[in-house]
Order: sequence, then structure tokens, then C-alpha cells
Amino acid sequence: MRAGASMTLSLGITTLFLDIGGVLLTNGWDRKARVRAADKFGLDYDEVDERHHLTYDTYEEGKLSLDAYLNRVVFTKSVPSRGRSSKNSCTPSHSRFQR
Repeated sequence: MRAGASMTLSLGITTLFLDIGGVLLTNGWDRKARVRAADKFGLDYDEVDERHHLTYDTYEEGKLSLDAYLNRVVFTKSVPSRGRSSKNSCTPSHSRFQR
């Protein structure tokens, strides 16, 4: 390189994040969604929330299926069998995250 010449460093794009289907920027299964599920199934929210915090990381890492997570957190023995068929009513709702 000759004296006085500047060196230009060109960096290409290495990572591209896409929010496909509005999933990345949502608060999906947040406190409000868990409160709604607890109300719908007549459960004690504090118990649901405690089970959620004990189980969610394992689910989020892909080490637990959605069905297994819901069985541990929502569909416990105290949930009437009629409620067990309503998985869609307590799956995370994907609404835009509001700051």
C-alpha cells in the first residue's frame, strides 16, 4: 500500500433477521395470556405461573413438546377433561409487541 492511501474495509452482510409471521417481536405466552388461560380453566394463576417458570426454559430450548408443556403447566389433574381438548385456547397468541 502506498503512503497516504487509505485502506477501505468492506464488510458484507453476515446475518439477516426476518420476523416471519410476526413471531420474533411478540410477547406471545406472556403474563396476560397465562392469566386468560387460568381464568378459562378455573385454575389458580399463581400455581400456573409457578409451573410455567419451572418448565418454560425446557420447552423453549426444544427439549419439551408443546403438548407436554401444556400438560405440565395448564392441563393438570385439576382441569376437567372437557378443557383438555381446548389446546388452541391457551396456545400463545401472536400479537404485535407493544413497547
